Amino acid sequence: MSDSSSTEDEEYAVVLDFLAHGRSNGGYGDGPLAYAVSTDRFVLYELSLEPDADISILDRVRIRPDFEAGIQRGHVVDYDDLSDGARSELDYVVEDVVEANEQRFVDFYNDAQPISLRLHQLNLLPGIGDKLRDNILDERKRNGPFESFEDVEERVDGLHNPEEIIVERILDEMREDDLKYQNFVQA
Repeated sequence: MSDSSSTEDEEYAVVLDFLAHGRSNGGYGDGPLAYAVSTDRFVLYELSLEPDADISILDRVRIRPDFEAGIQRGHVVDYDDLSDGARSELDYVVEDVVEANEQRFVDFYNDAQPISLRLHQLNLLPGIGDKLRDNILDERKRNGPFESFEDVEERVDGLHNPEEIIVERILDEMREDDLKYQNFVQA
């Protein structure tokens, strides 16, 4: 699961769950369904599949500009609409996407800016208060941009598991409908 997308027009998703007979309660599709999360914008999708689609859990499929072969149509869903299987895979897939695209998420630590006079993008990350935010900002100002998650952790006193913090925020943004600010998930 490397590189989130190859061009501006293309977007890919990772299949979280595959339901060969569709949902038990009917609904969007009568045939096979898959749930997926896009690797660029972390948008959740329900995909209606062709009966003979060769798609499995953890497959990387194209969702834009056209759907991958075997996908008839798809639409954006909320976290609560996911199957239990899709929810259980989501944490692992997001971890894999963040790990595979480390520089993209390290750059968040490098590029994060104030949202308002009282709030900074870094404060939206779980466990980052004003003191830790100031430590991150001071360190990047004094010694330049961070090179990796390991570099962030080594240079910022008190910041542990910067990768895990990013993953946790992404999952929070996907699960919570009423968050005022979104750093990673886009509709």
